[in-house]
Amino acid sequence: MTIRYDEKGKFFTDIVTKNPIPVVAQTLIHRIEGSVFLREDERLKDALNQDSRFIAMGDVTVSTLKGRERYQSKFLLVNTEHIIWIIESEDIEPAQ
Repeated sequence: MTIRYDEKGKFFTDIVTKNPIPVVAQTLIHRIEGSVFLREDERLKDALNQDSRFIAMGDVTVSTLKGRERYQSKFLLVNTEHIIWIIESEDIEPAQ
């Protein structure tokens, strides 16, 4: 690991710190629950708007739209063009 300092004392490293954010995403045929990894100052929208066509998710459960679990995986790349909606899991409130 290398550490570089600028003239103001700010340091730069080769390590990129990312935080797992639990999310639920829906495609046309699947519901995907897992974590998206964001940098400290990055929003979910920023990650989706990057040039990459795919977003990485971890600890994923893929279900049908009717709730039948299909797959589980430690890692999944999701094509952002297939995502209809995505929400942070902690923002979900039960329906009344």
